[in-house]
Amino acid sequence: MSQMKRYTYSRVMAEFQIRRYRKEDHEEVKEVFTIGVSEHIPSSCMHILKQPLAQMLLGCVFCALLTSSMSILLPVLAVTLILAAGRQGVTYMYNRYIQTCLEQDLNHIQETYLDPPNTCFWVAESQGRVVGTVACLPAEKDPSFLKLTRLSVKKTHRGQGVAKALCHVVADFALERGFQGVLLLTSVIQTDAQKLYEHMGYMKVSEFTAPDVIAKLINYTMLEYQLILKLHRN
Repeated sequence: MSQMKRYTYSRVMAEFQIRRYRKEDHEEVKEVFTIGVSEHIPSSCMHILKQPLAQMLLGCVFCALLTSSMSILLPVLAVTLILAAGRQGVTYMYNRYIQTCLEQDLNHIQETYLDPPNTCFWVAESQGRVVGTVACLPAEKDPSFLKLTRLSVKKTHRGQGVAKALCHVVADFALERGFQGVLLLTSVIQTDAQKLYEHMGYMKVSEFTAPDVIAKLINYTMLEYQLILKLHRN
């Protein structure tokens, strides 16, 4: 298939098409990406609260203040303030990540994903609006693989096959160009994405802690998945 070809999909609940990015899509693409990333903030906060270090810290603060003040109000207030500060820290981490992504490539989609060889950026369109995105480019760690990136789908269109279709487009693109496979990164909190990738034949090949200082403190693990195209023909 040519990368200029449009892919049209019909589902019980929705109809959408996948096509190459156009300049006029830019603002909608940024909106889909920014909202999609921001939606991970609550689940990241829950991830922090499940960490033994966080539970120990909150428990110690609560018990210490309860013992010293002999009042339930002060320790409750202190724990509430710590939780609020923690959420602000996570929000800051995500906002910085969004800004970095915009500066690195999403403000320069043409130059990053359309001009160089073996790159592309697609959007899923429904009723004239961008509802999903995905991109690919040669992987830096292994040039025989394409890297799938910037996969995001609007919340209103999830569960309708949009993400799966976008992943298939990348796999087809890689296969046509003779790449050995596709790799991608996701995070420990993105459990729905992990299930999607594994259902499509991706295998988890490594785990590592994100380099950000806050990420290290909260044990924010990144997962690398890999799809070998010779084994992937449904």
